[in-house]
Amino acid sequence: MEISTAIEDYLNYCLVEKGLSKRTNKSYHYDLLSYQDYLKKKHITKVNSIETKTIENYLKHCYNNNEEVSTIAHKLTVIKNFHNYLYKEKIVKKNVAEFIARPKTKKTLPKTLSIKEVDKLLDIKLETPFDYRNKAMLELMYASGLRVSELVNLKVTDLDFTNMIIRITGKGAKERIVPFGEYASVSVKLYLEKRPSMLKGKEVEELFINNHGKPITRQGFFKNLKKILKDKGLNEDISPHSLRHSFATHLLERGTDLRSIQELLGHSDISTTKIYTHISEKQVEEDYIKYHPREEK
Repeated sequence: MEISTAIEDYLNYCLVEKGLSKRTNKSYHYDLLSYQDYLKKKHITKVNSIETKTIENYLKHCYNNNEEVSTIAHKLTVIKNFHNYLYKEKIVKKNVAEFIARPKTKKTLPKTLSIKEVDKLLDIKLETPFDYRNKAMLELMYASGLRVSELVNLKVTDLDFTNMIIRITGKGAKERIVPFGEYASVSVKLYLEKRPSMLKGKEVEELFINNHGKPITRQGFFKNLKKILKDKGLNEDISPHSLRHSFATHLLERGTDLRSIQELLGHSDISTTKIYTHISEKQVEEDYIKYHPREEK
């Protein structure tokens, strides 16, 4: 089979069978096209002609082009998934990518806000409908640990105020149910009273609306967050994702089980969730140095 045909079939499989989002599919497509271009230069056009050494040489090529280790790691993941698909579909007799080791990436601890900083961030003076919207978005994100993409894609019907739960469609179109608290509930209800005046006569399913009466975008939310951070004198490097990190860190610090946090965040692998244990361990070390009598400077 031609490599170009195999890539097209695989991307259709990801979209239809695996239910990956169009954005993820686009990312896979980009990485596989880069891989295909390299193979073409090596005069390899058939999937059966690809060997383990071919893939290893492609990775070396990426290193030589000074690509980030995280970028190369992502490319290898996509290539591994692609070759696994070819093997499972019996297009090839062997998975030549199976035993190629992943490059070790440097794990950086995500930025988080302290509880006091979160309180300051969420203390928004409610004057315009957009103030009500911004407060509702931030309260909900912190209450339920939502990804920003999950937040902006929420439908009005996804919230159950009786049972205080939200139906989330996360990565890979996976659904999960997460709770939200009283603060978020009150803020969203107040916003819903203002929402009709923001619609400008349009019918919109999405919960959160921009100043054009359309669903707010990730970029729009990020811009609003930056302004709020600046106005309150908080760290402007904080991203929307920092609220999700803060949600998980504060739960862990107060004794929540890691498995429960994994479920709330929608992580498929608990190793992803374990980064929050490193944050807490770092805090323990900092507190020891700060408060132990023999560590006083």
